[in-house]
Amino acid sequence: MIHSMTGYAAGSREFSCGVLNLELRSVNHRYLDIQFRLPDELRGVEPQLREAIAARFGRGKLDCRATVTTGSAAAQAPRLNETLLREVIALAAQVRAALPGAGDLGVADVLRWPGMLGAEAVPVEELKKACRELLGTAIEELAATRRREGARLRELMLERLAAVEARIALVAPIIPQSVAAFREKLAARLKESLSGTDDERIRQEVTLFATKIDVDEELSRLSTHVAEVRRVLAEGGAAGKRLDFLMQEMNREANTLGSKSADLAVSQSAIELKVLIEQMREQVQNIE
Repeated sequence: MIHSMTGYAAGSREFSCGVLNLELRSVNHRYLDIQFRLPDELRGVEPQLREAIAARFGRGKLDCRATVTTGSAAAQAPRLNETLLREVIALAAQVRAALPGAGDLGVADVLRWPGMLGAEAVPVEELKKACRELLGTAIEELAATRRREGARLRELMLERLAAVEARIALVAPIIPQSVAAFREKLAARLKESLSGTDDERIRQEVTLFATKIDVDEELSRLSTHVAEVRRVLAEGGAAGKRLDFLMQEMNREANTLGSKSADLAVSQSAIELKVLIEQMREQVQNIE
């Protein structure tokens, strides 16, 4: 199948103390470019995430963003920091041992202690594991999105290829008549301007110029390129670079067709062909 380079995927995982959110975005790019925006807790897992993405995608600019939300978003009720509480109790005992007259800490004093109430710290290893799992799911979702977008691009390409073939079929029959009519007109003009010149010289000049304006070869090459584009689209896989090259070749033939044309209908068809090829070229930029 043909794959697009454009897509989006996201996922989240809830913990007792927070929520992990992960987003994976993809746009077209000449090569594979992976960028990360991760919190400090997940920096250590970045090489594994990069390896997983590179193993699945060949081209595109991919942005992977992860955020960790803690506090009221995950749990509405305040939570007592039991580890800090034990440390405060131990410190209070040390102070009373050194200063027997020191008063005891009250409940309000303990609750007002910095960090005593708040969200539970997210376990880093559990967070890393969840991030790897979320990325795996996001990769599959992104691949499916790029696959669906690629199928739409393929249909658009096939529609424009059919339009190109229709233009070629329209132009091909009028080429011989166009060349013959131009040959007769040129021969008449040469006889008038080269009076006294032998007929053989005029015939040679007419034949040479008629050969220069004959676009049958360009039409044949265009048909060959169209067939090759169809074959690449049917074969699928990483076809973007090959299709881009074929678009360049088709555009070159359309330009030559326009420059050599001596007929209005052929000139108009050349312009239409260039428009269709440019539309396909724009679509090809999004194909992996």
